[in-house]
Amino acid sequence: MKSALAASILLAALTSSLPAAAPNIVVILADDLGWADLGCYGNTFNETPNIDRLAAEGLRFTQFYAGPVCSPTRANLQSGQDQARFGITQHIPGHRRPYARLIDPIVPTELPLDTITFAESLSAKGYHTGYFGKWHLGGKGHTPSYQGWQTALETHGNTQPPSVTGSPDTRQTAEFLTEKAIAFIEANSNHPFLLQVSHAAVHIPLTTTPDRIAKYKKKPPMPGYPSRPEYAGLLEELDQSVGAISAALDRLGLSQNTLLFFTSDNGGLVHQQDNTIVTSNHPLRSEKGTLYEGGIRVPAIARWPGTIPPNQQCTTPAITQDLYPTFLELSQSTKTHQTQDGLSLAPLLRDPTATLSRTSLHWHLPHYHHSTPASAIRQGDWKLIEFFEDDHIELYDLTTDLGESKNLATQEPQRAESMRSALKAWREHVNARLPEPNPAFDPDRASELGNGGNKTRKKKTKA
Repeated sequence: MKSALAASILLAALTSSLPAAAPNIVVILADDLGWADLGCYGNTFNETPNIDRLAAEGLRFTQFYAGPVCSPTRANLQSGQDQARFGITQHIPGHRRPYARLIDPIVPTELPLDTITFAESLSAKGYHTGYFGKWHLGGKGHTPSYQGWQTALETHGNTQPPSVTGSPDTRQTAEFLTEKAIAFIEANSNHPFLLQVSHAAVHIPLTTTPDRIAKYKKKPPMPGYPSRPEYAGLLEELDQSVGAISAALDRLGLSQNTLLFFTSDNGGLVHQQDNTIVTSNHPLRSEKGTLYEGGIRVPAIARWPGTIPPNQQCTTPAITQDLYPTFLELSQSTKTHQTQDGLSLAPLLRDPTATLSRTSLHWHLPHYHHSTPASAIRQGDWKLIEFFEDDHIELYDLTTDLGESKNLATQEPQRAESMRSALKAWREHVNARLPEPNPAFDPDRASELGNGGNKTRKKKTKA
C-alpha cells in the first residue's frame, strides 16, 4: 500500500466554497453508455426512470466528456490527470493490428502505483472508501485496494458465478453490486464515506434476464433508434441499481449530505465485432473508440439535494478528470503535488450557468479502434481532429454542426492551423506517445488483429 507515500505528498487543506460539512461522495460509472440512451437525454424506448429522477432532482450536463475507451477514462478519473501522461490511451492491454499503416504505442498494463488517487486523498482526510465493480487499471498488485480503496470487490462482466456471489445460482452483476454498495453505505453511515460503483452494464455481451427481453420485445421501437430489447433490459438493470442506491441514501437520511455523480466511461458502442448494431448516439457522430462526439461525449448527472437545485441543466463543457479536483474541494481535503489536469466543478454545482477558466480540452487515441489513430482538441465551440495515418485534419463548429458533418478546415485555415499547433504543443507537454510507420504494412491485411511481433518495440516517442 502507499499510505506513507500518499501522506508525504499532501499539502494544506483547501477552503471549500460549498457547505462546511464535508459531504459523502458516491460515483456510479456506467460502461459504454451512450449520450442518447437515457430518457432524460431524449430516448423514448429505453426505460430509465431512476436515472431520469436524478436529473429531475439535480443537475444534468449536456457537454460532459470522457475518454474514447474504457481504461483511459478510468485512469483520468482516478488520477485527475490526462491518460496520455501514463500512455494509457487504449483499453488495457489494447489490441494489435500488425499489418496496419502505423504501429501504435504499447499500452501499459496498469495505472502506476505512485499515482495518488482521489481515494487516497480523501482517505487521508478520514473518509472511508469503498470500490465495487469493474477496475480495468491493472491486475495483481495493482487492484483498487492498492490505490486507496479500503473496501474493494472487483468484478468482471454482466453476470457473476456462485463462486463470487456465494449464492447457488448465477446472478446479474448490477444487482449484486447494488447489494454490496448499499451494505457499504449502511456500515459507514456515521462516517464520511467515498463510494464508487463501476458497472459492466451496458457493455457487450448484452446479458440480461428473459423477462426484460420479453418486455422490450413487446414495446414499439423508437424511430431512428436500434431499440434492442437486450440493450434496454441491461440498461434497466443499471437504472434499478441507481434507484436502489439513491433510495438507500434517502432512507438513511444521508441524501442532503451526499453528492451522487453518475456518468459513463465512454460513448456508446454502435457496432459489435460482428457488425451487429447495438445502439445509436444520434445526433452525435460515430461511437466508442473514435474521437468524434459519439465516442467521447457522455451522459453525466449530479444530485445533491439542498445544495444543487432541482431540474438544472449545465451546458459548460466538462470532463471526467474534473471530478478529482471537485472531490478535493468539496471534502476540504489536502491537495497533492501531483499534477491535476482537471478543474473543480464546484462552481457549476453552485451555478450551472457558470464557466470554467479553461481554454481547451484534449483527447489522444494513437490506436486503431473504431477509427484510425488520432488526437483532438476542443477550443470554445470549435473542435479539431488530427489523423496520423495521412496527417489530414477535420475542423467542426459544434454550435451549428453537432453531428460533425461539415469539415471546415479549408474554409477556416488560420483557425485550423492555430488549433493544430496547440494540439501538438499539448502532446509535447504531456509527453504523449505517438504511432510510428509500420514496415510490415499490407493494405490487404491492414484490418487483421494479432500480436505481429510489436510487443518489443520502444514504448515512448515524443510528439
